[in-house]
Amino acid sequence: MPDALVILFFVIIVAGCLAAIVTPGKFAQTEKTLANGDTRLVVDADSFTYVEDTSASITLFDDSGNTTGVLNYAFDGMVSGDKWGSAVGVVAFILIVGGAFGIVMQTGAINNGIMALISRFKNADNLLIPLIFILFSLGGAVFGMGEEAIAFCIVLVPLVVALGYDGITAVLITYVATQIGFATSWMNPFSVAIAQGIADVPLLSGHEFRMLMWLVFTVFGLLFTLQYAKKIKRAPSTVTPNEIDTETNFSGLDKVILLLFTAAIVWVIWGVMVHAYYIPQIASQFFTMGIAIGIVACVGGRMRANDVSDAFVDGARALLPAALIVGMAKGIVLILGGDDVTSPSVLNTILHVTASGLSETGALVSALLMLVFQGVFNFFVASGSGQAAITMPLMAPLADLVGITRQVSVLAFQLGDGLTNLIIPTSASLIGCLGVAKVEWLVWFRFIWKFVLALFVLASAAIMIAVVIGYA
Repeated sequence: MPDALVILFFVIIVAGCLAAIVTPGKFAQTEKTLANGDTRLVVDADSFTYVEDTSASITLFDDSGNTTGVLNYAFDGMVSGDKWGSAVGVVAFILIVGGAFGIVMQTGAINNGIMALISRFKNADNLLIPLIFILFSLGGAVFGMGEEAIAFCIVLVPLVVALGYDGITAVLITYVATQIGFATSWMNPFSVAIAQGIADVPLLSGHEFRMLMWLVFTVFGLLFTLQYAKKIKRAPSTVTPNEIDTETNFSGLDKVILLLFTAAIVWVIWGVMVHAYYIPQIASQFFTMGIAIGIVACVGGRMRANDVSDAFVDGARALLPAALIVGMAKGIVLILGGDDVTSPSVLNTILHVTASGLSETGALVSALLMLVFQGVFNFFVASGSGQAAITMPLMAPLADLVGITRQVSVLAFQLGDGLTNLIIPTSASLIGCLGVAKVEWLVWFRFIWKFVLALFVLASAAIMIAVVIGYA
């Protein structure tokens, strides 16, 4: 499968062709009162008009600096906007938060904490499986845990086999749990926060609905896992859990770091709920967390100052592709004439044509089609942040046109993106975990497809409820 940046390049070429042949158009805006009593300007779907605008014709390369040519998309997209949103604000947010979490992960405190729990409960598998599943689901929801599941599979596969289970059980309690949390997250900075920033929705807004959704999906996933574990349970292997090395040096320093990490998460939630913090403030909060944890790690002798710096750089580097995609994806919007609905653009024409087709189906069906679209698109771009960058510039204004809130469009994105990670062969994390567990993908597909389908039924129900209540 081509890399996301390769796919994006060809999307840019298509956008350039559309800009050359499609007549631009524009909308008017009207004021709408939301369910929470706030008002905002939304697109008036009936106000669309075509505008012959020869000045907006597309070029291959623009050297004036006034418009965006096809070959200008990378730079123009990266520097567009301001610190409050897409693209430059979101790009900075991704890099800073990625660096901060890089420091946290480099301290080893999260790893040591999880391993300490595994070591403590490894002789009580009735407690171990639910405990690990819930813990990994929280990891996916709070900080986008995904690839890290591969490392824990390495440890947990022999442990669960020794307890009488199999490799699929290990994948269920690690990777599957993380993706359920990822898909239903209320604060994941690498998917929900990015999508909300691009959609011009307050960061971490709507968290109450998502927390309830996380609880429902997690319980459903845990019940499925426990049912499978009970079915597959057999006589324990000749290797006992005590012979498997899960011991770690979980120290007082780890406890302090995890307390700081928890306090930072609470601080972010408080700032959003009480003071309506947005991209700049939340990025600075996570940066402060990274500095504080780095200082504690240095004082505790676990890291040096240069180690903290390197960890920050490595964390940011890991998310650099996502940041580039966010910036370059903005170039698509610029080539199509920009995202101002009141100014002539090809994007407005595309939205008008798409919305005209969806309007015949109604708001509920339109929202469900968004969910399906995001699920299919995830096969080609398995990166949550990358998918948000590519799809949300279109899905957010489209939501206005078909009569649903932008929050619903973000919800459709995160559910469609996260849940299909459980089955698509283009997910490196899934294939990595299956490799460690020695489970072939076709075997996994035959096992998991009914469960994924059931999750999509739950997701569809969540989408419909969100539409009915005017979730904003």
